[in-house]
Amino acid sequence: MRTEADLIQNLKDAGCPEELSQQFMESYRSGRIKDGLRLLQQHRRALLDGVHEEERKINCLDYMVYHLEKEA
Repeated sequence: MRTEADLIQNLKDAGCPEELSQQFMESYRSGRIKDGLRLLQQHRRALLDGVHEEERKINCLDYMVYHLEKEA
């Protein structure tokens, strides 16, 4: 079993905002693990959406660089 300090550190490392961390820990302490998991899954989804958006931007730059290099 992980300690609460381990859980809190992991939440920080995962970039969870303080409010989310507090909500998760409240759920965890009261035994509502499924509620806590739902919070973590929502945060994961938001992070992944951000990754996909950044990937789209990179693809746009790659496309532009490719065509500019062909012209050079």
